[in-house]
Amino acid sequence: MQRRDLLLSAGAMLAGSRLAAPGLARAQGSKVLRFVPQADLPNLDAVAGTQLVVRNASLMVFDMLYGLDAQQQPKPQMAEGHDVSDDGRTWTFRLRPGLKFHDGEAVLAKDAVASIRRWMVRDNMGQMIQSRLDALEAVDDRTFRFRLKAPFPKLLYALGKSNTPLLVIMPERIAKIDPFTQITEYVGSGPMRFKRDEWMAGSRAVFERFTDYQPRQEAASWLSGGKRMLVDRVEWITMPDPGTAASALQSGEIDWWENPIADLVPLLKRARGISVDIADPLGNVGAMRLNHLQAPFNNKLIRQAVQLAVSQEDYMRAIVGDDETLWKPMPSFFTPGTELYTEAGAERLKGPRQYDRAREMLKQAGYNGEKVAMLVAADVPITKAQGDVTADALSRIGMNVDYQSLDWGTVGSRRTSKKPVDEGGWSIFFSWHSGIDCINPAPYKGVSASGDKAWFGWPTSDEVEQHIAAWYDAPDLAAEKKAIEAVNRVGMDIVTFIPTGFFMGHTAWRNSVKGISQAPFPLFWDVEKA
Repeated sequence: MQRRDLLLSAGAMLAGSRLAAPGLARAQGSKVLRFVPQADLPNLDAVAGTQLVVRNASLMVFDMLYGLDAQQQPKPQMAEGHDVSDDGRTWTFRLRPGLKFHDGEAVLAKDAVASIRRWMVRDNMGQMIQSRLDALEAVDDRTFRFRLKAPFPKLLYALGKSNTPLLVIMPERIAKIDPFTQITEYVGSGPMRFKRDEWMAGSRAVFERFTDYQPRQEAASWLSGGKRMLVDRVEWITMPDPGTAASALQSGEIDWWENPIADLVPLLKRARGISVDIADPLGNVGAMRLNHLQAPFNNKLIRQAVQLAVSQEDYMRAIVGDDETLWKPMPSFFTPGTELYTEAGAERLKGPRQYDRAREMLKQAGYNGEKVAMLVAADVPITKAQGDVTADALSRIGMNVDYQSLDWGTVGSRRTSKKPVDEGGWSIFFSWHSGIDCINPAPYKGVSASGDKAWFGWPTSDEVEQHIAAWYDAPDLAAEKKAIEAVNRVGMDIVTFIPTGFFMGHTAWRNSVKGISQAPFPLFWDVEKA
């Protein structure tokens, strides 16, 4: 592909004579970690903004009541602990003493209650809790209580899960902002304060160690335990050009690159003073989201025609390259290698691509050249590759593709619109999910088909939702698998979204940095810089 030729050319330049790295200002007298994230940071609202880059930054600034550990078990974080009534309907939580927000105010139970209420409106699990809720109330300054109409055994998992919408605790005055409106005041109680005065959109975001943060005593494990910051300052440097980022890593202008593209990984592995590893063994799930509300994809037959036309192998080779140990086709919504993985109902994603059959289906559905407004974040290699492959496939079957090359922040904003295409709406956008979020329906916003309450694209299927509910109620693994097979089969039929494949990515850092661990998100606690 033309894209790959261009990147290989950049790699050759890098190998011969390093590309000019950007001049970065250096903070004096402190330990500064310079990090290149997967995309520019558009905001810090992990409830209203669901991009992974927003989640990753929010984890430093805001803390959580519970957090998943490396065994994917929720452990107390801001919570000191909890009690559950014998009937499973009353949950009482107590906050740890001495918790403070970055503005110096104490964290109180009323802040937790307001934060939970804002999150429940947007999150799939939160909505399930809300449907069972009799009351959510602050008992005293450190204690709050859920009173439920029916038990919800997965409550702790909901409070501590790692995907967006993310339950982070913020002051009550901020948490009362409409959950569909992004907050603009970023006051948390996490280990790092956001330096709003140094934020340069499209260029840099800065985080400073919060000296009043009190880490838990136990060792950190993913989002749980003692989040000990060993650097004073973390600077996120936006570098959409991969060659520039690779050069900056080699020269020491940056310390850590979250997701180097596959084309440059061999060069980085040979570079002196650089370490490269798989970022997360549970990998990632590529995603093409279709707008179920607007033509042409409000027609199921047209959505199914696209399933027949797109090639997961083409997507994966465009994203990751030709190393087949790093990717695989994934005719499923669920993470390969996990216990609920199933390919039920996914026949249209398998085998040779059927362009003729897809064209016949478009004709049968009455497709008449309606414009397909495709939002492509060109500054993120993963989404850019998916957009390029999709444009080619849809053109092959005669669809009228309007390829809109945008930045990731603009895509994040545009995809919230439910307007028709000719009024600024959209037909397709591209993203990806962490594999950890696709192991079951609990953390998985992409698989829901709850209409207006679903993730962008707003698929609607009572049958999908019934099978998801059956998974929640399943008494054993066999019943869970039966429910998930039904979710996959019906979801593939209505085309909830189109998975573009499973892939693993790398992360790269200078050897002067210690403590970087494999996780579904970059973790900055316990990371130190010599």
